[in-house]
Amino acid sequence: MPEPRNDVHLPRSYNELPYTQIKTEHYEKDPSIIILTLWRPKNHNAFTNTMMLELEDAYQKFDVDDRVKCIVLTGTGRIFCAGADLDVGFKGGYEPVNEHRDGGGRVTLAIHHCRKPTIGALQGSAVGVGITMTLPMNIRIAYKNAKIGFVFSRRGLVMEACSSFFLPRLIGHSRAMTATTTGSTYLATDDVWSGLFAHTVDTPEGVLPKALEVAEDVVKNTSAVSTYLMKELMYRDTGSAEGQHLLDSRILFELFQSFDNKEGVQSFMEKRPAQFKGTMDNTTVSAYPWWKPIDVVRRPKADTSGKPKI
Repeated sequence: MPEPRNDVHLPRSYNELPYTQIKTEHYEKDPSIIILTLWRPKNHNAFTNTMMLELEDAYQKFDVDDRVKCIVLTGTGRIFCAGADLDVGFKGGYEPVNEHRDGGGRVTLAIHHCRKPTIGALQGSAVGVGITMTLPMNIRIAYKNAKIGFVFSRRGLVMEACSSFFLPRLIGHSRAMTATTTGSTYLATDDVWSGLFAHTVDTPEGVLPKALEVAEDVVKNTSAVSTYLMKELMYRDTGSAEGQHLLDSRILFELFQSFDNKEGVQSFMEKRPAQFKGTMDNTTVSAYPWWKPIDVVRRPKADTSGKPKI
């Protein structure tokens, strides 16, 4: 993955950040959990270039901030995200075709590259980029009657935001082909989405509490190093069982010496909650990254004074 930005300015609190189309706040019961809300209440949280930039910025902060253990991403109002804002529009032609970067893909990769897990809390319907941005999240929870649609074939487009990579891996090629070929919207409980949502909830109001319940369990009981590396092992596999065996073996060998493994075993033997403190920066995993990183975003640098840019 690309190196973390060296000019990220971390806030004292995530409760008062100057974003206009998203909101961030610490979960009151556990401040290490961040509630991130798509915030365009008058526009059904439709996706814009401003929202893209704000989500990218927020995830860059979450990635390098050791205080953040988990992110729960939801929407405001009855719609999670209505897709791209067609009134604003996303017009090409401002850069050479080989330099254009799809805005949904930029957000998806920001979430995918973040070393903290994200839980999607879809309290309402999601179409287009509204659903594709959730695919790299570790867990998705949805209102059972939410309408979900990969509507690109009905707009004369192709699926974006890296979803041609994620969707078939999550629900299988047959279901993915059905969803994209028809371009229809289906309820979150429809068989076509089998496997996409970990939980479907009876009411829109119940989605966020369920997501926070799962987030609390993750933060209290799991190692961030373990959950991140397992996600990467699944998405960046070597292509064969034998290759995975060699990679698993190498990573396991080093993790046996890690603080989190020793703490996990000791806390189990002592029948007490584990106190995991490992991060990817303080844990030795010499095989990481085992793939060839592709940096698709130019990384700004600190200014000449050496002070981080805000």
